[in-house]
Formats: sequence, C-alpha cells, structure tokens
Amino acid sequence: MLELLLVPIAFVTSCLAAVIGMGGGVLLIALMPGLVPTAAIIPLHAFTQLASNLSRAVFGWRDIDPTIIPAFTLGAIAGAWLGGGIYASLDLRWLPAVIGILILVFTWLPLPRVRGTGQVSLALLGFYQTGLGMLAGATGPLGAAVLLRRSSARDWLVVNTAVYMGLNHLLRFIAFSALGFSLAPWWQLVLGMVAAGISGSWVGTRLRHRVPEADFGRWFRLLVTLLAARMIALPFLSA
Repeated sequence: MLELLLVPIAFVTSCLAAVIGMGGGVLLIALMPGLVPTAAIIPLHAFTQLASNLSRAVFGWRDIDPTIIPAFTLGAIAGAWLGGGIYASLDLRWLPAVIGILILVFTWLPLPRVRGTGQVSLALLGFYQTGLGMLAGATGPLGAAVLLRRSSARDWLVVNTAVYMGLNHLLRFIAFSALGFSLAPWWQLVLGMVAAGISGSWVGTRLRHRVPEADFGRWFRLLVTLLAARMIALPFLSA
C-alpha cells in the first residue's frame, strides 16, 4: 500500500509545476523508486504527467501558442523511437541509478543549447528531450531556454511548457505501450494520481501570481540532489 503515497505526492508536485512551470515531474520521479517496481516507474510517470501537463495547459488555454506544436512533435516521435530502443536493452535493476545520474546532470550542469527561435530548434528540442525522457522520465528543464527565447511572460512560459511536455509524455507513453507495458494492473493508482495531478494543476494555476520565486532555485536543487543520491544508492542497497 506504500504506492498510495504517490497520490498526495502527485498533487503537491503538480501544484508546484503549475506555479513555476517546471520541477514537479523531477520531484515526482525522484520519489517513485521504492514505492512501485522499477519497470513501472517511467511509464506510470509518463501517464500521470501527461494528465498533469494537459490539465495545466487547458486551465491556461488563452496562452497556448500552437506554432510550437508541429516541429516539436516531429522531433519527439524520432526521439521516442530511438530512446525506446535503448530502454528495451537496459538492465532495469540499474534504472533508478541511471535516472538519478541524469537528474543530477539536468540540475547542476549546463544544459545543451539549441540556438535560434525557429522550427528547427523546436524539432531538435523534441528529439533530445523525448529521447532522454525515455531513460530519465523527467526532462522538463531542458526546454526552458528554448521557450524563453520566444517569450519571457510567466503565464506563456508555464502554459507552453505544459503543452510541449504533454506531447512529450504522450509520445513516451505510446512508446512504452508498444514495448509491452500495460496500465491495467495499476488502474486504481493511476486514477488517483491523475485526479491528484489535475487538482494540483488547478490549485497551482490560482496560486501562480501569489507565490514569490525568491530562493526557490537553490532549495529545489538541494532537494533534488538528495533525492537523486537516494536513487543512485538503491541498486547497491538491494544487491
């Protein structure tokens, strides 16, 4: 029954993402190891984050920019295909450690820069973000710099981050389904996490303009680092 802890966790992380535009997915996946089997971590994360991101986009639909969708989707399809092939060849016992290492990379090292504001940059973003997402699960911060070149308006960034991450999670979930993953054994947990994620998006959307961002980045990186270290240690502790 420990897996039911993921329902309130999904609410809090979705609320966080709705307030600042990112971070919720990283925290969620960092807390999942030990609560669900390793093989279910990234597929369950992809589906629940799909609901969370799409609901956040719907709640802020006036700020959706449809011009980012076609190129990102094309790149994401290619990334899901390549990442799925790599995922299928992994020893899943070491998957939490792989995720933890990639989370530390995303948190502390300079992220790949995709120059320009055109459609090519969006296609490249879709490719490497979705491809890496098949292995790491949470890659939201990768796209922030690309979208920031288009607009620095907070609502625009939060909503359109939700749009492209929703597409990312949808394509990754389709890829995991093609690899044989089934939601059927998890339907109760999934329903609870989806409802919590949508509720968190609704609450976070209303809190967005009331919550200051001062010092958030420092404390967020510290928390994520501790959780990533736990993920890296898990395979060794269970050996």
